[in-house]
Amino acid sequence: MNQPVLQNYQETNRSLLERDNRHLLHALHNPESHLSGNAWVKGDGTDLYDGDGRRYIDAMSGLWNVTLGHGRKELIDAATRQLSTLAYCSGYSGNTNPRATELGEKLAEITYPSINHFFFTSGGGESTDTTIKVARSYWKAVGKPNKVKIISMTGGYHGTTLGAMCATGMPSYWAAFEPRMPGFVHIPLHHRHRATAQSEDEVAALAAADLENALLEQDPETVALFIIEPVMGGGAYVVPDGYFKRVREICDRHNILLATDEVITGFGRTGKMFALEHWGVQPDIVQFAKGITSGYVPLGGVGVSDRISEAFGNVKNAPWMHCYTYSGHPVACAVALATINVLEKEHLVERAGALGARLKSRLETQLSDSLHVGEIRGLGLVLAIDLVQDRSAGTPFDAKENAGPRALAACREAGLITRGRGDTIYLGPPFTIAEGEVDRLADIVTEAVRGI
Repeated sequence: MNQPVLQNYQETNRSLLERDNRHLLHALHNPESHLSGNAWVKGDGTDLYDGDGRRYIDAMSGLWNVTLGHGRKELIDAATRQLSTLAYCSGYSGNTNPRATELGEKLAEITYPSINHFFFTSGGGESTDTTIKVARSYWKAVGKPNKVKIISMTGGYHGTTLGAMCATGMPSYWAAFEPRMPGFVHIPLHHRHRATAQSEDEVAALAAADLENALLEQDPETVALFIIEPVMGGGAYVVPDGYFKRVREICDRHNILLATDEVITGFGRTGKMFALEHWGVQPDIVQFAKGITSGYVPLGGVGVSDRISEAFGNVKNAPWMHCYTYSGHPVACAVALATINVLEKEHLVERAGALGARLKSRLETQLSDSLHVGEIRGLGLVLAIDLVQDRSAGTPFDAKENAGPRALAACREAGLITRGRGDTIYLGPPFTIAEGEVDRLADIVTEAVRGI
């Protein structure tokens, strides 16, 4: 059992949760499960402490975002300096601040060569909405106003603002908020072809054909954009080799913009600064958030290709009517610059790739004989474990057995906090986690899985 290590906190975990429950609505709100959760009072490195003083490995980096761990002095100092100089100013046209300008310059240096212009948001959902609006306004600017539809992938997660929710390919996020906006189309998850295809190249070909078939069915002259996560956060599904080269060719042939959602994968989590680098393809739009500030302050954004920025520049006497109060926030931009500096100085992008390979290999070795592990997959520090009733037969657990939630509860009891969905466990610790802690994380998860 996870024993208390943080002493002298004035309230218990339970009392903090009860106070909270009287006034707050939470993300994925569920009052019953909320009261059995954790009220976090301290973060230190790769650990979190709750109101009872118990320490847990933060095996999800918060929500994939605390890439540098908790309490990084460089980030705290950057925020403090900027707060004492200029806490806020408008980012509307005609206004800027040095940190926003510097961040734009740095992003132009480290993102894809064709992407040199950026719009800043406060997070991933706003970034998806911005991507959709960039695509639709681009096609209007170049004289193709009927190109408005958005294609995304079943199982893909792009956020829960109204526009982003419509792009998200998870029906559980839709039900309470129907009707969705028109103009959104979902193609099947590329992973489905692995069960029948004879090779990785065939998986790529079949999955790319799903996109082309959807384009032809919808009429390419009505489609603005295909948006996809290079590695899906909702299950750590990795695209097959050769897939993105085919997708890029399809988008070019049918005159469709390609956007990559790198909210989770951007800024090093897969072992590259941006995940699409693994496949040698450039998008027209890249969206990001989470790791750009290591989660210390909210910041996201969208980078657009030179052809998109040039088209916007050719629209005369008409402002681009898209705006957020906190776009280009000076404190957020200062923390982002500090975060990128730490990533580069300490070679943490490469380290994330190596640690992810270590964690995946250890889990595969330790769970190789487990009847209940269907698949362990991922890239870098985006990993997932599928739990099944019988691996040899491919039989899933009955939902009533709560296999996934029981495994997560066992991890928590042993001092590890992470997330999952259904009977899939997600793992994505900070890039700064020690190798010994990676091994400990794998051992805790192994015991939890073996105990279901």
